[in-house]
Amino acid sequence: MASTKRDYYEVLGLSREASQTEVKKAYRRLARDHHPDANPGDTGAEERFKELTEAYEVLSNPQARRAYHLRLRTSSVWAAS
Repeated sequence: MASTKRDYYEVLGLSREASQTEVKKAYRRLARDHHPDANPGDTGAEERFKELTEAYEVLSNPQARRAYHLRLRTSSVWAAS
């Protein structure tokens, strides 16, 4: 995980205790708002959509989420929250 990336929980506007259902709901709501088709020509929306998708892919997969938590524990992202 690169240190320049934002905390995936922050990206989706969730706490670290969020359930799988909450992760899915947050992603769907934000993805709809930032989808490139809903914001033609807005490169910022496209980048935000990619960031949302990356966060969702990690947090929606229990194994990937556990690995992400382990990485957070040793990084400044976890300590800063």
